[in-house]
Amino acid sequence: MTADDASDGGIDHGGLLIRFADAVIAGSDDELKGVRNEVADTMGGAALTDAAAVAALFNAIDRVADSTGIPLEAAKAEDSADFRADLGVDRFYSAQEKGAQARPDA
Repeated sequence: MTADDASDGGIDHGGLLIRFADAVIAGSDDELKGVRNEVADTMGGAALTDAAAVAALFNAIDRVADSTGIPLEAAKAEDSADFRADLGVDRFYSAQEKGAQARPDA
């Protein structure tokens, strides 16, 4: 799910949380400030803190995997190409950053 998807994911304020996540990953400072204020106003300060912590954790997990050099094995890249395309996974920031390609020697 992304901000381009009109769905709320079946959770309260799902669309707002998606916009927050997108702003955290790829938004401008002004976009992030605006949606951060909207989360706090709509859901409360504790929910903003929780959402920011979850975003930070996912970013950290990805960075840990990156720093250890964990590649996507060529066979898994080939096997997952169709559903990665269907889900749009390769367009996410970290996939673009990595070239969304497996290492041939992995």
